[in-house]
Amino acid sequence: MPVRVVDTPTPSSQPSPGQDANAGQPSPPTCSLLSPGRCFDGTQNVSSLQKDEAWKVNVRIHGYDPEQGYLCGTMEALNVPLADTPVVTFWEGEVVDAKNYTFFTGKWEASPEDDIRHWSKFPSFTPLLSQIETDGGKSLDLSNYPHIFMRWKEQYFVNVGVDCGLTIAGFYYVCFSCSDGSISGFYYDPNIHFRSLN
Repeated sequence: MPVRVVDTPTPSSQPSPGQDANAGQPSPPTCSLLSPGRCFDGTQNVSSLQKDEAWKVNVRIHGYDPEQGYLCGTMEALNVPLADTPVVTFWEGEVVDAKNYTFFTGKWEASPEDDIRHWSKFPSFTPLLSQIETDGGKSLDLSNYPHIFMRWKEQYFVNVGVDCGLTIAGFYYVCFSCSDGSISGFYYDPNIHFRSLN
């Protein structure tokens, strides 16, 4: 299974006793329902000019490092047209924590306007919008917020070839509810029509 290697600071760069290395930084969001080994199931809705489809999906969290704002896992899509077997992808995620990652993606062809438009689809984002418009959300303390916002980027197909007729060029804007463990998401790829994940 792929793992992410994180460089650890050398002893000379460690904070001295009594000194907090993250002084002034908000704590990363944590939630006991979002941990390695957790599984979630739901539906991915895909809309295109030809037709609308709904695929059953299973998501498994394989790793979660709240201090680095990182998580990874697999997504299994069932009943995918033209696929003989379920399609499994490995993804890596960024946790929006105002320390490691902000609400602005800054890559994957997503503009700040794309970011605001997609995050605004989540009702739980609305109370944060004015602060994000003011300073990009850098002063937000999301450590006790009842939702965790993330971006999930599929990295590769696990069990099918790239010629399977599907694309993983885009990424998901994801909102996780700490109260009930529900996940909702919206896929962004400038070349693809609407996709949602529930």
